[in-house]
Amino acid sequence: MTEFWVSVTTFANQLRSRFHPLPGWRDRKLSLSRSLWVTGRSIVLSSTVVAGLIGGIQQVGGLEIPELLVFNWFTQLQPDKVPDPRLLIVTITEHDLHRYRWPLSDQTLAQALTQLQANRPKVIGLDLYRDITNPPGASALATQLQAKNLIAITEIIGDISSPPGVEPERVGFNDLALDADGVLRRNLLFVAGSDQTYYSFALRMSLLYLRSQDILFRHSDQALFLGENPIAALEPTSGGYQTADTRGYQTLLNYRARSHVAQTVTLSQVLDGDVNPEWVRDKIVLIGTIAPSLKDQVYTPYSTSQQDRFQMSGVIIHAQMTSQLLDIATGEQRLFQFWTQEGELLWLWSWAFIGGLLVWQLRHPLSFGIASIVCLLAIGGIGWGLFGNLIWIPVAEPMLGFMGAVGLAMAHRLLYTTTRDPLTGLLNRDAFVQHLQRSLTHIARPKATSNLGVIFLHLDRLQLINESLGSQMGDRVLLQVIARWQAILPRSVHLARIGDDEFALFLEHSQKGTLTTLADKLQSALTKPFLINQHAIVTTTSIGIAVTQTDHRHTPENLLRDAHTAMYRAKALGAARYQVFATGMLTETVDRFTLENELRQGIDAQEFVLYYQPIICLSTEKIVGFEALVRWQHPTQGFVLPFKFIPLAEETGLIIPLGAWICQSACQQAHQWQHQFPIQPLMISINLSGRQFEQPDLIEQFKQIIQDADIQETTLKLEITESMVMGDADAAIDLMLRLKSLGCKLSMDDFGTGYSSLSQLRRFPVDTLKVDKSFVQKMGESHEDHEIVRMIISLGHTLGMDVVAEGVETKAEADALRSLGCEFGQGYFWAKPLPAAEATALLQQQA
Repeated sequence: MTEFWVSVTTFANQLRSRFHPLPGWRDRKLSLSRSLWVTGRSIVLSSTVVAGLIGGIQQVGGLEIPELLVFNWFTQLQPDKVPDPRLLIVTITEHDLHRYRWPLSDQTLAQALTQLQANRPKVIGLDLYRDITNPPGASALATQLQAKNLIAITEIIGDISSPPGVEPERVGFNDLALDADGVLRRNLLFVAGSDQTYYSFALRMSLLYLRSQDILFRHSDQALFLGENPIAALEPTSGGYQTADTRGYQTLLNYRARSHVAQTVTLSQVLDGDVNPEWVRDKIVLIGTIAPSLKDQVYTPYSTSQQDRFQMSGVIIHAQMTSQLLDIATGEQRLFQFWTQEGELLWLWSWAFIGGLLVWQLRHPLSFGIASIVCLLAIGGIGWGLFGNLIWIPVAEPMLGFMGAVGLAMAHRLLYTTTRDPLTGLLNRDAFVQHLQRSLTHIARPKATSNLGVIFLHLDRLQLINESLGSQMGDRVLLQVIARWQAILPRSVHLARIGDDEFALFLEHSQKGTLTTLADKLQSALTKPFLINQHAIVTTTSIGIAVTQTDHRHTPENLLRDAHTAMYRAKALGAARYQVFATGMLTETVDRFTLENELRQGIDAQEFVLYYQPIICLSTEKIVGFEALVRWQHPTQGFVLPFKFIPLAEETGLIIPLGAWICQSACQQAHQWQHQFPIQPLMISINLSGRQFEQPDLIEQFKQIIQDADIQETTLKLEITESMVMGDADAAIDLMLRLKSLGCKLSMDDFGTGYSSLSQLRRFPVDTLKVDKSFVQKMGESHEDHEIVRMIISLGHTLGMDVVAEGVETKAEADALRSLGCEFGQGYFWAKPLPAAEATALLQQQA
């Protein structure tokens, strides 16, 4: 048992280690505790249910036959002991029957007894029924039956009397206790009646043999005693028994050997005087038939493995019983021992628990199969080892319990894995929809008046965290977010993970005010930063809310769609807010979806065109370059301005192919202008999006475009924004340096509107600062804006950068910028964005 509990402890430690990885454990433990709770609950539930079910079947005897078969198997595996030197068996064989006829005459039997007695046996056991009615020799046999060392047999159940003239003290019953399958495994020793006691044939012979050793016999209500050695009565549920008939005093029969229990001679040998006197002297001599034709044979645990001798004769059985009793009396052998019912139940439940544990612990089929086989072999091995030490425990029960728990836990795990998100343990989308459908069906009943609200949540910065800090860090943030949400959500709320960074929940009996209050709590739960690996990480959530209407028929898909639509409206208005669904939102969502499809088709069909806005040198009023700006020539809507489709392209990732096309087309146009105006070096500025800045192959793509366009070095200038480079400054600087190695210039666009720190700005290898038009256009109205522009220009010069002011619309603004030392400007004052042909014409006018 010690080894068994060590193995259980080892499995438990492995389970803990599965959910207790050293790195980041404290960050994950609150969320993983739910997974651990679900796993532990599944294991305990499956093991308890299976143990209870098998225990119930066991109580009505449903598993007794399998356990008895295991008993047979263990008995067959035990090695035979040496023949018992205290016994001699005189067998009546088929040859003896042919020689002396059957039944044996009184004269033949008397002669055999006389010759045996001449060699002074201590006990003779006559395993034959005699009525002394077969003359000649009846008188001689009657005389031999009076010998004090002779034990005769009777049969209580069959009402067959002992030979006449034999005292009751020298008579033992020949009745055997057979199991339900007809196999003899029990030794019925003693029956205490109300007016008479009955001793078994083997017990009578043993007591007579032991009398010379002063080993006395007594009995109590609980046990028999051979000297000081108790023989406890077998219980109906001892070992593998479940409903055994154990009336009287019975013990489990421990077979000494398959056949050679003791020295054996035949009746012919005895009558012919061909028996060594030493074989008889002071021995217990048993006389009985082994001839198959007399059918005095019994099935034993060895029967399934003996083809030629399928059964064991009665005299051999009595020799087995007598040998066991003598060993018990002399302390050479102890009785079989058994666990208590509580111990057997714990044994059964423990293996059922291990079965459920393996299902959740081992995911690989080969590992699971090997571990299962090892466990089944361990049950059998432990049972066999204990059996060899005369301890019989149930084996079929725990094997069935193990396999039953495995099956039940597998079913639960399959259900769990098909309805739960593997990382968080939350409901997945399909399971959430099913729960939502049941609740909608409930509130749709005629008398139901309650509403149902769905909240759709999107973690605004999770994708950025994954891309900048890695998916493992993102997972840890996600788990902490869920832990905070679960801490404030009512237990009745089902939280589900709908997508990578999207979640949903629903509440019955909810009104708009209840849902908005809960949305506020969910957002407030994320206000405190998450501290992970000394990183203070802040994330927010955009929330959409949809509420059922009593006069509408809702489906889970429609409610989720409406809440999702409201979430996107909240996201469009800015992070960390919620919106309640309104009908008009759906129309906008459909329009947005349509626009996305058209945008995708437009990129494939090359429906886009570049316009070029001149960049002017303020000191010479000459064109020094152009900013390439994309326009969409929609086949039905005409020109679509960038502010309508660029944000959608950024969100959907379509900006990647679109940005590549813009760069390629702008570089080709720059190549044409270089040939047309060789004495006018021109700079082409291209806006780089955040998605493009994160492209893994951005450098290779730009290098190939520049080579294909065959443009001069320093012709291409890439405009980036502050927000693109502030997430991971070191990585951004590395990428910017690699871009500059291609000959590109870099410009910081819309400077002053972001959140750059001066300490970071001086590290960036930027060539140009662009002053945002919001400051330029208010220079004449606001002294503060005038000073901001002056400071930006001064800062750029201090850091070795030139400055471009955008949005210049008046001569006063151009003069003011020139007076502040700004090098370049662009805006409607000089020209609006122009098609390539008009831009070319403008260059020709300047030439």
